[in-house]
Amino acid sequence: MNEPSASAAPRRTFLMVLPLLVFLALALLFWYRLGSGDPSRIPSALIGRPAPQTTLPPLDGLQDNGVQVPGLDPAAFKGKVSLVNVWASWCVPCHDEAPLLTELAKDKRFQLVGINYKDAPDNARRFLGRYGNPFGRVGADANGRASIEWGVYGVPETFVVGREGTIAYKLVGPITPENFRAVLLPELERALKAGS
Repeated sequence: MNEPSASAAPRRTFLMVLPLLVFLALALLFWYRLGSGDPSRIPSALIGRPAPQTTLPPLDGLQDNGVQVPGLDPAAFKGKVSLVNVWASWCVPCHDEAPLLTELAKDKRFQLVGINYKDAPDNARRFLGRYGNPFGRVGADANGRASIEWGVYGVPETFVVGREGTIAYKLVGPITPENFRAVLLPELERALKAGS
């Protein structure tokens, strides 16, 4: 009978513990990477590219002074700086950012455009009735196809589109007073200065 040598026991123990060590190292790496960085700074492949040429119908029944609020027309981006906000009535953070969008709408240096994402028209109109409609245009994206073309991960998301119709910046998540002052306002100012 062969007795296991004294050097084989530590090797066998090491081989049994190795998968656990690899798993722990990977878990620490993922935990570190998930915890670092700002999730609202997710890079977009569309930055510097023309805004999607997607036409969306107007939100059914949404009126301003008795006139239907127009839908999304890509030609409306040419010559104007635009802030495009993707929102839905069922989106809790959208309720949080709605008062800020109403304040933003008072600045007439740019146009505020809404894309209503996978929402029932009645619910969307009630939402805008509750907070006020900050948008000059609201496109209804009932099936979510246009939002995919815009590279939307989830609602809310906001895009700065320059005068030439090119996407200059993307904010993932709700607009807050903090990220508005620190990030969104400087990006808007940069777009307003460009080509003026």
